[in-house]
Amino acid sequence: MFKSYFTIAFRNIRRNWSYAFLNIFGLTLGIASCLILFLVVRNELTFDNYAKADRIYRVTWNAIDFNSNISLAVAPKMRAEFPELRVSQVMYNQEAMIKINNQRFKEKDFVIADEYLPQIFDFQWISGDPKTALREPNAIVLTESIAKKYYGNTDPMGQVINVENQFNAKVTGVIKDLPPNRSVPIQILLSFETIRNQVKDDMNNIYDIGGGFFTFMLLPENYSIKRVQARISGFIHKNWNLNPKEVRFPLQPLKDVHFDQRYINNVITPTSKDTYYALFGVALLIIITACINFVNLATAQAIKRAKEVGVRKVLGANRSQLIGQFLGETTVLVLLALALGITLAAMFLSGAASWLNIKLDPGQLTQPIVIAYISGIAIAVILIAGLYPAFVQSAFRPVDSLKDQGSKFVKGLSLRKVLVVGQFTISQILIVGTIIVANQMNFFENQDLGFNKDAVVSFFIPNRAKQDVLHQQLVSNPGVEQVTFSNGAPSYNSNFNGFTAPKFGIIKDDVTEVKFIDENYINMFGLKMLAGQKVFKKAPTDTAQNIIVNETLIHKLGITDPNKAIGQQINWNGPATITGVVHDFQSESKHKLRRACILQYNNNRFFMASVKIRPGNINQTIDKIGKSWSALFPDNLFEYKFLDDHIASFYTQEQKEYTAFKFFSCIAILIGCLGLYGLIMFAAAQRTKEVGIRKVLGAPLMSIIGLFSKEFVVLIVIAFVIAAPLGYWMMNNWLNNYAYHISIGPGIFLIAIAASFAIAALTIAYQTLKAAMVNPVKSLRSE
Repeated sequence: MFKSYFTIAFRNIRRNWSYAFLNIFGLTLGIASCLILFLVVRNELTFDNYAKADRIYRVTWNAIDFNSNISLAVAPKMRAEFPELRVSQVMYNQEAMIKINNQRFKEKDFVIADEYLPQIFDFQWISGDPKTALREPNAIVLTESIAKKYYGNTDPMGQVINVENQFNAKVTGVIKDLPPNRSVPIQILLSFETIRNQVKDDMNNIYDIGGGFFTFMLLPENYSIKRVQARISGFIHKNWNLNPKEVRFPLQPLKDVHFDQRYINNVITPTSKDTYYALFGVALLIIITACINFVNLATAQAIKRAKEVGVRKVLGANRSQLIGQFLGETTVLVLLALALGITLAAMFLSGAASWLNIKLDPGQLTQPIVIAYISGIAIAVILIAGLYPAFVQSAFRPVDSLKDQGSKFVKGLSLRKVLVVGQFTISQILIVGTIIVANQMNFFENQDLGFNKDAVVSFFIPNRAKQDVLHQQLVSNPGVEQVTFSNGAPSYNSNFNGFTAPKFGIIKDDVTEVKFIDENYINMFGLKMLAGQKVFKKAPTDTAQNIIVNETLIHKLGITDPNKAIGQQINWNGPATITGVVHDFQSESKHKLRRACILQYNNNRFFMASVKIRPGNINQTIDKIGKSWSALFPDNLFEYKFLDDHIASFYTQEQKEYTAFKFFSCIAILIGCLGLYGLIMFAAAQRTKEVGIRKVLGAPLMSIIGLFSKEFVVLIVIAFVIAAPLGYWMMNNWLNNYAYHISIGPGIFLIAIAASFAIAALTIAYQTLKAAMVNPVKSLRSE
């Protein structure tokens, strides 16, 4: 019996190869896309899936903001107060310079950690003892890839590495590379004891919160986090005499770190889980669209098989046998598409991973959970795509079938139109979503920043004593238009401090961003002065605390007129006088509202140079800058970054999501087009004689085209009525994740419906014209 099912299935594929191709190709694309999206979403939703992740928490700071960083003073006190916990302090550095013999490397993800970190995170150790590897000063642990990069197949244990021209550290361990989906990526680990003396003052000041200072803790097994939370308030008051209502240490589950968007100063910008649920929704929509194609084409093809069904019933076949046969044929097509889909996914998985900036490989397709997912897809598709056509085809009455009246039964079915409406609804929602995400990405990077970011490169100054010489060399470069020194360009926010203003009702510390800038900063970045004077160069003996503030800060003071803020004083490192007000500018991503900001001249805090380059030979100019910099700092590596690239890095996660959304939305629309093409091809074949009669009676070409098009126009309009409110609701919820976002206007929906008409027109144009151009003599010859 099963052999006959397969024989008949392959026979029908050969006989109706065009429909079989559309079905198999659509399902192949759907299954491949669904698999890739599943792996992408799984990669993101399994962030920080260490073996003990359910028991690991990050100790954070909450006074004004939710800050992922916390003072180094906390971890030692916690170990004393909570001896049952494992508590580790970590200092993350985005990069560090490593020197081995005469070779220098700039390595990312350089982490300073104490001996307790390996007890919390289950690193896989290739060499070294996890209990002692980070215990002593000048000890360093490498990942496997870094060890091979430096030493090849030579054993790195005991080798000496110079770090930042300051420390000569001995390799005490090698660990397996961490997966990329980690909130604190690690390439190199330096023992905390190495820098303990340098940070001993920081370890006594609860308010000294450096960028990249993280504290993690591990609970014992079967130990409730509530037991720690109940004692945290008393712990804060006991050790620092702080009011627990004003300063809190939220204990953040490790698995929430990647998705909790309240927090600032994360290594990787958190993203909403809803975004990845939406991507998974796209995967479901793709497979549903492919199934709709299958159902529509199968029911359309049922007319051709009506006589076959009639003959089988006359010969004694019952309905269950016919359902089994048609389901068997569906199974053959689905399994063939499944095999092709898995092959296609394996071929393009590495490329997709590179495109989306994540790590995926074809080997993941053999993991048990992925195999279970593939099996689930296969069963779901067979049932969804096969059951309804099987029931329709097996329901034909032998008398009607053998009289060639099966078509009447199929024509009466309205489900096919419902499914086409469903396809157009999905397509229009995806078009609306893609346009809105694209507009939001453009808004992120190009609109309303409050400063000029074009053709600006920034780089660090290793030794501030040489900054005057560096300045002279930079301004003498003919390709350099302007130069400024500071502690960070407008989009670099590394310094936060508190201020009070009792006169204006601010009696508790309020958080403000602090930028130390030179006299060229405001002009070069095009910051707009609203009142007062710009920053000017101060003599070392000038101790006056004059500051420029932004609009947000004066609004906190209750001042709306910038001119009235001039001369007012706030308490910030002592009394500080406001001498200027600058227009707000975006120093962080648009996930968060602009914060209060203070700008002040302080050449002791300049460690970044920013250079505006003249149009033209940009690469040549940067080469000259690099040579000047390297001549002054020969023990360091010159690295620069364009300011617009730095701003784009705020939205790495969004860019990754947008790329996936855009690509797979196009796949879903393409699959829908395949189904529409198949339907119009079938309709043209069924109405060949009707078209011939109409042409004989004088019907013009446009009338024939309208005959095939009008039904789809109505279906597109119905789909739009459904898709518009759904698309608005979903995308408005997504936009609300950002403090600043675009508004959804009617133009987006007009583009969506226009695109739907265009896609439908292009899809059906060929078959419609082909049907309309057929010589009526050929159409009616058999009559």
